[in-house]
Amino acid sequence: MEASMSRTAAAAGSVTPRPAGKVQILMALFASVAGWSLDIFDLFLLLFVAPTIGPLFFPSGNPVLSLAGVYAGFAISGIVRPLGGVVFGSFADKKGRKKALFITMGGVGLITALMGALPTVRHIGAFAAVLFLLLRALQGVFIGGINASTHTIGTETVPPSWRGWAGGLIQGSGGGIAIALASSVYGIMSRFFPGPLFAVWGWRCMFFTGLLSAIFALFIFYTLNESPYFLELQKRKAVVTKPPIKVLFAADYRRLTLLNLLIVTAAASMYYLTAGYLPTFLDVINHLPKPVAAGILSWTGLVGAASCIAVGQLSQWFGRKPAYLAMSLLGMGLAVFGVPFLAGATNRAYITLISLVFAAFANAQPTLIFLNERYPTVIRATGTSVCWNVGFAVGGMMPMIVTGVAPSVAKIPVSLTWSLLGMSVLLFISTIFVKETRGNFQ
Repeated sequence: MEASMSRTAAAAGSVTPRPAGKVQILMALFASVAGWSLDIFDLFLLLFVAPTIGPLFFPSGNPVLSLAGVYAGFAISGIVRPLGGVVFGSFADKKGRKKALFITMGGVGLITALMGALPTVRHIGAFAAVLFLLLRALQGVFIGGINASTHTIGTETVPPSWRGWAGGLIQGSGGGIAIALASSVYGIMSRFFPGPLFAVWGWRCMFFTGLLSAIFALFIFYTLNESPYFLELQKRKAVVTKPPIKVLFAADYRRLTLLNLLIVTAAASMYYLTAGYLPTFLDVINHLPKPVAAGILSWTGLVGAASCIAVGQLSQWFGRKPAYLAMSLLGMGLAVFGVPFLAGATNRAYITLISLVFAAFANAQPTLIFLNERYPTVIRATGTSVCWNVGFAVGGMMPMIVTGVAPSVAKIPVSLTWSLLGMSVLLFISTIFVKETRGNFQ
């Protein structure tokens, strides 16, 4: 067995709360999807403006280094996300998913808006880069805490037969809606602030839209019901007697958690190397005009959402493990054939087609529901959040690594190919050692 039931989980027993009503189910799904969408929206805004703000905060004679500097900010927010997962995951397991979501959503929205008000190097010199990185780090802590709630309250509220597609809905629609929303904002700002004006006001106004998250936090506070599974634990007075993070790495759960981390790291890296890297790839490799790239990226968001929902339901029928194995094999194929094809494409129809394929592939993973089923309710928020954030922290560094190791912009496709191939192999090998989780919800 990968792990025996810990004494903490055993004390809580198998949690089977009273089924939630239709209104509560719909509200929980809406809160999970919208909360996760705005989380990713705030996080991904940087990817859309990276080529623009690189010279403003990290000026260099080499455009690759300027771009890598911005991606360092993206990576830093990812690096500290596990800290947010530990802090707010523990908070969600002890105080509730709703309270944790309210606090983290408000924090992310306010910090994202502050990034739009940052002075650049032209105004305060190198200190501008320091402020940029500090805000990204603080944003990362709050973002790391959001999925402790968005990734649990929805799946803990829906009926068991819905969990596959509900997990896909939250995970894929969250990311898909975020990309579509960010692409739309990018397109609007590109038109309102064309040419050089985008480098002055366009990117700032994009960050100001982060206030949407803070507004949504108020909606959560006044309308959302707590998870039935968490409420059932409260009735039993079942609590974790030591910090949940220690339980994850204690003897009972250590091997299980380490395998989870490998799988999520590989899957997250594959996401960032395909859909996550597209905004930069379409700009610096395919040289598409900003409005054209924004239009393509809007469609990739919708395709990605549909793909994740479909794979979530397929995993409900056939299992989570087969879904991961299929993703790893597809990743190998895209690395060898897809990346070179996109790099050499000049026809916009072909560029659009392969971009949509990348988006569908990137989201074809049942990671959210897989993690939910790996941990019992008493530590589910912490386990899901920590594994998700560590995996996506490493995955979020991949664009920086791909860009940084490339000797020139023209060589980026080569480093991208090898990185995607390596992560696909890692996912395949890690998945082999995992037991099927479908139907395991305690």
